[in-house]
Amino acid sequence: MILFYIIYALIFIIIALAGYAVVQIKLFGLNVKDFWSFIEANQILDKLYIFSQKYEKLSTQEQIIYLAEAEKIFNAFDKVPASLWEEEYEKYSKVLDKYKDIKVSRWNSN
Repeated sequence: MILFYIIYALIFIIIALAGYAVVQIKLFGLNVKDFWSFIEANQILDKLYIFSQKYEKLSTQEQIIYLAEAEKIFNAFDKVPASLWEEEYEKYSKVLDKYKDIKVSRWNSN
């Protein structure tokens, strides 16, 4: 019986913490969906940053994939305040530079 009350209390605490997190996100002026896409985009940003540092020359297919993933990141980061991702600005900037370079090289080749 005590185990039942402990489990019930733990579930209540978890739900309360999740509700508190949603309220804090809303108070920051964000939608939960936008915040979640920002978290996912932040993970992709880390991967693209490492990828952009490793490879100078990309095949056409790799360029297309890079451009598509970078655009997803840019869209997600545009939906959240800059103060939320100021720590990631250097990575964002490097990915953006690589994005611009690929766009220019593809435009020049056409």
